[in-house]
Amino acid sequence: MTRTRLIERALGDWMRARLPHGLVEFTMFLLKQAWAALFGFLLLAGLFVSDRLWPDDWAFARYDALFVYALSLQAAFLLLRLETLQEARVILLFHLTGTAMELFKVNAGSWAYPEPALLKLWGVPLFSGFMYAAVGSYMARVIRLFDMRFAPFPPFAASLALAVAIYVNFFAHHYIWDARYVLMALTVILYARTRVWFTIAEHAYWMPLPLAAFLSSVALWVAENVGTNSNTWLYAGQTTLDLVSLAKMGSWYLLLYVSFTTVLLVLRDATSRAPLEAAIPAEPATR
Repeated sequence: MTRTRLIERALGDWMRARLPHGLVEFTMFLLKQAWAALFGFLLLAGLFVSDRLWPDDWAFARYDALFVYALSLQAAFLLLRLETLQEARVILLFHLTGTAMELFKVNAGSWAYPEPALLKLWGVPLFSGFMYAAVGSYMARVIRLFDMRFAPFPPFAASLALAVAIYVNFFAHHYIWDARYVLMALTVILYARTRVWFTIAEHAYWMPLPLAAFLSSVALWVAENVGTNSNTWLYAGQTTLDLVSLAKMGSWYLLLYVSFTTVLLVLRDATSRAPLEAAIPAEPATR
């Protein structure tokens, strides 16, 4: 049993002796989610704290310091075994695909990074790729920490084709018709039967995959508001006091399917073409 699982078991036992079962399970769910999102939380903290404390006259640019900070976080996660080498490969894919999108979107005028920096390429500071890597880190860690399974999963070729179409649309809609609503409908059609199975202690639960993607998009929209409030980046026509448009939640909803498929390129064992109900006790799964 891993150290994390031992801590979870001890904490769960302590709470079960004092709290109602439903409240214990919900609290453990939130705590495990927070632990899975640790890289993202630390990165957001770096954005917020550096904006509040960074002197304007320092020779070392804040964006450059954020790159060093993010790189140090990534190294620490590997050294402390908070991420595995397999998960690091997933995160690298996120970094590369995210940086490519940043380069295009910034130069297309969708958003901008207003501060100067030495480590800045065509208007994009190099630390920005770590923001996508934070999503990859969360997805890889949450699958491991919750022992997640996705079933019944559609043919992987169909999942990959949809992810590619979504990614291409993020670029193509600047030149042709935006197909986002069609793509959103396709995510529901393709994954309508797919359940995200996860465990808390010894209990199994499930959630429809499209619902899980929607709830994750809400969390990422909140995180984006932290980023814009810290003046790290701003959307076209936005000030630091403005909320990020709710339409961006739809963008994140779609991007999460790209992220999900990217993770599964490495973690294919987490999927099953057949339903899992037969392999999981019925009572815990339906609580």
